[in-house]
Amino acid sequence: MSGRVFAVASGKGGVGKTTTAVNVAAAMAEADRSVVLVDYDLGMANVGQVLDVEAADATLHDVLAGDAKPLDAVASVPSGFDVVVGGTAIEDFGRADPSKLRGVADALRSEYDVTIVDTGGGLSHDTTVPLGLADETVLVSTRQAAALENTAKTRDLVERVGGSVTGLVVTRVSGSDVADDDEVAALDVKILGSIPEDSTVADSERAGEPLVAFAPESPAGQSYRELGYELLGESPPLSFRDGDGDAEPGAAMAEMMTEDVEGTESRSLLSRVTGGLLGSNGKD
Repeated sequence: MSGRVFAVASGKGGVGKTTTAVNVAAAMAEADRSVVLVDYDLGMANVGQVLDVEAADATLHDVLAGDAKPLDAVASVPSGFDVVVGGTAIEDFGRADPSKLRGVADALRSEYDVTIVDTGGGLSHDTTVPLGLADETVLVSTRQAAALENTAKTRDLVERVGGSVTGLVVTRVSGSDVADDDEVAALDVKILGSIPEDSTVADSERAGEPLVAFAPESPAGQSYRELGYELLGESPPLSFRDGDGDAEPGAAMAEMMTEDVEGTESRSLLSRVTGGLLGSNGKD
């Protein structure tokens, strides 16, 4: 087996990169894929702080230092996927060799359908490694002008190291965004999804669960689920909205698309999926 490797990257910290990586992993696991999430923020590893992770025999830093094998650092989370967490001591950063990440990725490819690498925020020599070895890189940014400017630099870096950008995820979308759609469009990358501002994101991280499991009907939870399935090239099952676990995947989506035909209030699909935060036609 040779699995796919996704890098999740951003030009700066604080834009929801790790939250995106965690929830994409959870959504793909829900889609019956074997998934491992690698916390590759060598300086500020934090996946273990937002997920309830069982302790492994080693950390990613141990592996990159040559003191452990890649599978020794694999731990499980209750949400159905595995993680490789990084060390949190300052000494760990100094002994990790970023060039060994390719060997880690190769080992995980042979064991999992999908490997997701949560890269460090910003641009540095360390962050270029996963961008070059991943099959696809997912860019994450808010719509603020500074974040988009840094995202453009990250896009350019991916291309320079021979990687491939599969698209952009725009996070924390609300009416108070600084940048407009023209600035997002100027990046000239496919928009994979828009994640609405949602207070349940912080609640899920405090609970140590991915949002798609903690609050599956929340606006951001639904958007992250759609993103995970989009990256797999599949349609997400939204039957949980009706409590019908046996419904065919996409049945609830089809129902929402035909609501206006049945005489209910006509709203765009995007408006319904995001709880009215996006795609409103003025009748909400």
